[in-house]
Amino acid sequence: MAKAPKNAISPSRAQDYPEWYQQVIRASDLAENSPVRGCMVIKPWGYRLWENMQRALDDMFKATGHQNAYFPLFIPMSFLEKEAEHVEGFAKECAVVTHHRLEPDPDGGLRPAGKLEEPLIVRPTSETIIGATYAKWVQSHRDLPILINQWANVVRWEMRTRMFLRTAEFLWQEGHTVHATSEEAMAETEQMIDVYADFAQNWMAMPVIIGSKTADERFPGAVETLSIEAMMQDRKALQAGTSHFLGQNFSKAQEIVFQAENGEREYAWTTSWGVSTRLVGALIMSHSDDDGLVMPPRLAPAQVVILPIYRDDSQRASVLQYVEKLKAELSAQQYAGSPIRVEVDDRDIRGGEKKWHHVKRGVPIRLEVGPKDIEKDAVFLGRRDQPKSAPMGRAELIAGIAALLAEMQQGLFDAAEKLRDDNSRVITNESDFRDFFTPENEQDIHGGFAHCHFSSEEELQPLLKELKVTIRCIPREGNDEPGICFLTGKTAAKKAIFAKSY
Repeated sequence: MAKAPKNAISPSRAQDYPEWYQQVIRASDLAENSPVRGCMVIKPWGYRLWENMQRALDDMFKATGHQNAYFPLFIPMSFLEKEAEHVEGFAKECAVVTHHRLEPDPDGGLRPAGKLEEPLIVRPTSETIIGATYAKWVQSHRDLPILINQWANVVRWEMRTRMFLRTAEFLWQEGHTVHATSEEAMAETEQMIDVYADFAQNWMAMPVIIGSKTADERFPGAVETLSIEAMMQDRKALQAGTSHFLGQNFSKAQEIVFQAENGEREYAWTTSWGVSTRLVGALIMSHSDDDGLVMPPRLAPAQVVILPIYRDDSQRASVLQYVEKLKAELSAQQYAGSPIRVEVDDRDIRGGEKKWHHVKRGVPIRLEVGPKDIEKDAVFLGRRDQPKSAPMGRAELIAGIAALLAEMQQGLFDAAEKLRDDNSRVITNESDFRDFFTPENEQDIHGGFAHCHFSSEEELQPLLKELKVTIRCIPREGNDEPGICFLTGKTAAKKAIFAKSY
């Protein structure tokens, strides 16, 4: 009987996907739980990944005319109360500050003192506080548009948390813009969801579907919410970014009024859009395997790691000399418009342990270099996306390193796209819908994306609640053919994507 292959991560994806996800984070040294329930410590390797995401997105935002600013962490409760639908959507997740100091208590501990006149909400999102600021900045049509983004942290008091996907505190960016017309604001909303799709597909190697949220799934207070939806390896959907057309709802609540060219006073039109450290979770679940993290080369903190191999000090000097020259030559090459990121791991630990350290952390390319390799002017190359290593000449490596990284990046996208396409179905009746989303047991990976015409969101709710399925979006592309609702048999104008989700 053949032995089962040994993997670095236990359990495997097939055995227990949620626990596999947690073990990948631990093995790759991305993050760990903090002493504060529901919060996480993002460790240097994980933060370097987030920084690479930030830099790429920030460049894309600035290329579309946006500037960065910063707004307060604390929001007066009265600001949220001005927008009823908005506060209702976030009320259960709000962390509230009611006191401004501590004092000793009779038992030798501390107790809150100095009650605030008005409670402050720890930022769950910033539409209301930024809107109040914009009301002061906007007087005339000449002040518009305002195109601002902020990088910040937010707090949403989640009860069931999972690192990167859903934590009480997380990092994100939130764009907030103001426009003179609804057409300009809607164009902004469309533009920014396209920016997110570009980043997801060309940097994260993660295929996404752009679409509109249904009324029940929209951002609280929005007129229209656009999202990008991706399929993870367990066939669940993950909402990876959203862009909201807010109409004049927040302008009316916060009195963002301007004098139009015709002299009339008008309420402005606003948008907001954001992505978060949830993208790190999306990357993990899109590409990683049973040996640990797999990272697309464009975002990997280190794209190449060189592992020197030697027996004694006499070999060490010559090997390290060769390795440092190789590092300089590789770092001088360009991939995707930037110098290739190369690191040398010369720690005094066993070679096998060192190799698996970088496999689990998802470094795209490993190069082992010892005295015999130097004699041949070669390296022993391991690719994170392939199980076996092989020798390669130094000159060939240097000439082809950029093409190799590009091939790996495209390969990850192609594999993720194939997974999504293989697990997407057009479904036209309730029986097939139930079968698609009903596993034989809880551990089975089952379902995927169901593309179905539907006529009434309200009539679907009992079935969706029973199956723990949601409407992910109404796809923007290829959705012009009317049809028949899979549940009611009524005429339906559009198809939606249905899936279990994070």
